[in-house]
Amino acid sequence: MIINKTYIKKGECKTIKLDVSKLASGTVISIQAQVFRSKNDGPTILIAGGVHGDEINGVEIVRRAVASKLFNQLNRGAVIAIPVINIYGFINFSRDLPDGKDVNRSFPGRKTGSLASRVANVITKQILPIIDYGLDFHTGGNSIYNYPQIRVFKDDKNSLNLANIFNPPLIVETGLISKSLRKEAYKHNVPMVVFEGGESLRLDEFSINEGINGIKKVLHHFKMIEDQVQTQEVHIIKQHKWIRASVSGIFLPKIKSGEYFKKGEILGIITNPYNQFKKKIIAKQNGYVFGHDNKPVINQGKALFHIGF
Repeated sequence: MIINKTYIKKGECKTIKLDVSKLASGTVISIQAQVFRSKNDGPTILIAGGVHGDEINGVEIVRRAVASKLFNQLNRGAVIAIPVINIYGFINFSRDLPDGKDVNRSFPGRKTGSLASRVANVITKQILPIIDYGLDFHTGGNSIYNYPQIRVFKDDKNSLNLANIFNPPLIVETGLISKSLRKEAYKHNVPMVVFEGGESLRLDEFSINEGINGIKKVLHHFKMIEDQVQTQEVHIIKQHKWIRASVSGIFLPKIKSGEYFKKGEILGIITNPYNQFKKKIIAKQNGYVFGHDNKPVINQGKALFHIGF
């Protein structure tokens, strides 16, 4: 295995620095790929977080998996662990880069492009050609909490299979977002799924544990580790939409992400500081809430509940 002109032998573990660019101070910004290779042949799996720099749960999932030495004694194959892809966003508590670009809307990227494009180019050129599967860890953004879930391209049977192996509480069938890492992986015939869990800039132990357990299930399935994690029932969401605020005011949710609701149930209430009105948010059909807004003060049109059925 060769990454950035560095050879990783069978049975070897190495940290490879993939230089992206420099800060104005001259400090070199590098993506650190921690590579764990077994002595025996097998699949190579990318386990990555921090494509969006403020989505800390994904970073922590990968960090804890490495810290627990989960990948140090692989029976076969290899793991490439990248805790933080978007270093710029991570050090600035930001989803995006200083130029406002989103790495996950910049693939495949260009070596001479914007900062986001350069980050994407490094992953496209150095990592995607050598992996067989990918697990991309995210959280909700901008005060949105996502119940632990896997998002997968509904027409990609190999990725759907990987999602079921991961065995999250929810599988959400989606399309492919233009210029995303997942779509670029699909173009390279690499099955990749996106894990969503928790909220940006906040650690959520439930989501972190679900992410780590999912990694273990995938590695165990491919006979890369002995550890076996108990499986759980999976609910598949084939259709989904947002329930938005019809008025501005103070948002008081009555249901949490991960819960099932029935038609006619009150999902939340919107009022204002002066008790001048009370607007009930009533479910128009049965379904699951798999994401919700944690902001208590909202404006008309704000996305409040991400529901699926």
